[in-house]
Amino acid sequence: MATIKDVAREAGVSVATVSRVINKSPKASAASIESVKKAMKKLGYRPNANARALVNQSTNTVGVLVADVSDPFFGTMVKAIDNIAQAQGKHILICNGYHDPKDEKAAIELLINSRCESLIIHSKSLSDETIIEYAKEVKGLVIINRHIPELADRCISLDNRKGSYLATEFLIRHGHKKIAHIASQHQIEDADERIEGYLSAMRDNGLDAPKSFIEYGEPNSEGGEVAATNLLTKSVPFTAVVAYNDYMAAGAISVFEENGIKVPQEMSIVGFDDGLIAKYVHPKLTTIRYPIQLMAEKAARLSLELAQGNEAEQEANRFSPTIVRRMSVEKV
Repeated sequence: MATIKDVAREAGVSVATVSRVINKSPKASAASIESVKKAMKKLGYRPNANARALVNQSTNTVGVLVADVSDPFFGTMVKAIDNIAQAQGKHILICNGYHDPKDEKAAIELLINSRCESLIIHSKSLSDETIIEYAKEVKGLVIINRHIPELADRCISLDNRKGSYLATEFLIRHGHKKIAHIASQHQIEDADERIEGYLSAMRDNGLDAPKSFIEYGEPNSEGGEVAATNLLTKSVPFTAVVAYNDYMAAGAISVFEENGIKVPQEMSIVGFDDGLIAKYVHPKLTTIRYPIQLMAEKAARLSLELAQGNEAEQEANRFSPTIVRRMSVEKV
């Protein structure tokens, strides 16, 4: 397969000249245009993104770092970013970080080396200092689902603590006093903030929340099953549950039903995220809406603006969660 160097050699010009012709640069002379086109035709050369990037200094590619693209939450995020990118003639390059510092760093390095001037990163394992250094290098870098004070105008985040507080308070208003929390075992700020919100709501309403009321698991349906089973095994006297996310809530509902505990008649439960599963689990899940689509769209627009050298607008980048009332909560 012919390369850009082969075309340059055949046409008797430099690689830069071939790139100018490919990108229709006004700096390309008529003679060089003719010779390059003849060489491309003779060799069957097809221009690629790297050749265009030599002139444009950009691949028109938006880099996206997620934890795991197979997770529907990140699927929604990626789709929203792609919609904004395509509207501006851009494509996206996606990398997984798996909440691992080595994987996240390697992914960001790959995206930068791939000439992505716009970067939207969902990083939970790298330190603030590391991300700040990357932000100095890439003017179009935007962080989603995390708040770093030094980069406040480039962070799009959600108040996770408030969301968990709302979920717990909603159950309290329905008469529940013995409320358990099914938490994520991942060592990330989202998990910590949602535990804090739960504990604060219990404390503010004069209710006890001993350690035995909190069980941990992987943030998926299997993790929810494990956590709910552990709560039942310990004979914890609870009538309601605040779950880390909708998938853990769905797993818990399955365990309750298997043990003859009716939801919501005998056990109320609130999820978090308002993902697709929340509408189709039985009963339909009361949950906290995580506006990831809106957040991702804003992150994409901001990243593209910054990459073009425009200043970030001075507006709030911290989103507020809201409760979505469905069928999984009942008064006691």
